[in-house]
Amino acid sequence: MGKKLATLLALALLVPAQFAFGSEESELKTKADLGQRLFFDVNLSKNRTQSCSTCHNPSHGFVDNRPNGIEAMVSLGDDGISLGDRNAPTVSYANLIPRITRNDAGEFRGGQFLDGRERDLAGQAGGPPLNPVEMAMPNKAAVVARLQENDSYVKAFTQLFGADIFDDPEAAYSAMASSIAEFENSDFFSPFDSKYDRYLKGEVKLNKQESLGEALFFSQQFTNCNKCHQLKAFPNSLGETFSNYKYHNLGVPVNNAVRKANGLGVDHIDRGLLEHPRIDDDNQAGKFKVPTLRNVAVTGPYMHNGVFRDLRTVVLFYDKFNNSTRKLNPETGKPWAQPEVNQNLDLQSEEFSGPALTDKEIDALVAFLRTLTDQRYKPLLEENL
Repeated sequence: MGKKLATLLALALLVPAQFAFGSEESELKTKADLGQRLFFDVNLSKNRTQSCSTCHNPSHGFVDNRPNGIEAMVSLGDDGISLGDRNAPTVSYANLIPRITRNDAGEFRGGQFLDGRERDLAGQAGGPPLNPVEMAMPNKAAVVARLQENDSYVKAFTQLFGADIFDDPEAAYSAMASSIAEFENSDFFSPFDSKYDRYLKGEVKLNKQESLGEALFFSQQFTNCNKCHQLKAFPNSLGETFSNYKYHNLGVPVNNAVRKANGLGVDHIDRGLLEHPRIDDDNQAGKFKVPTLRNVAVTGPYMHNGVFRDLRTVVLFYDKFNNSTRKLNPETGKPWAQPEVNQNLDLQSEEFSGPALTDKEIDALVAFLRTLTDQRYKPLLEENL
């Protein structure tokens, strides 16, 4: 049996059938039950080809792993042609992202999507069905009409939200989004059962390389990784999501392959947080939300536009700012490309400064990041060795 086939079979055994296929037989007694069914329902897209789970595959770290000609850097739309401009972030642990806020220093934190444009999971769930390059439904009323085609949905919606719920398409659409959010709030999306979690509970030990990576990750003198990728006060890392959910411009370059494929062209600029419809502050241009590192080893490609394929490349990208020997992108063999947004850059700040890292230390950091993988994705982790 081939390694890839063995991995797929192992994952199929790990993911319960009702999650993998959205069982039509189970009764929809709760909002979470209803949200589960909706999460897997392709009928909520224009051509009935795409569901939430298409771009957030529960068998693959809740990201889009479909082969689409550009190595899953961005997602293919319901029409089989349209391509997005951002990499679909995992919805693993997304229920723990706080609502977007701004502090007295003008720093934003939290919110759903890479630019925080939705406050919560329900807002996020309501976005893709109406996005013209995703599920492409024309309006909320059209989505609600699709819901009413399904007798089990009609029964569940009226029982859970009232007999007149379908009289108001806006209310019915909101009920749909909140039900999906309720499902995404379940432990299935945030099990906290990685090797690192089990290590913190004393159930397993980290190997020598992983232990070095842990020490480097939390070091104030060497990497400062935890300045952005830690929410809880150390050492209480149980339940840690490995993100402070702030926004930074790391100087990520344009993904030329994506821009060529989706037709936007290399001159198009993704302004990050400044794309948020309610933010009008040039100081936010080019900033994107710090992602969780949970399952990071199996949810590539990386950065907001999928420009890096390998996790080690990401660590090297950070190190190049403190290490004059890191002149070339190992994936292209060429010098690192210029930032897409060359303002508000953060990597020269104290948070991102530190000594140059050796190859041994780079590999140790990658080894530690691999320990943040949920148990059910261990087959994927082994495939990526």
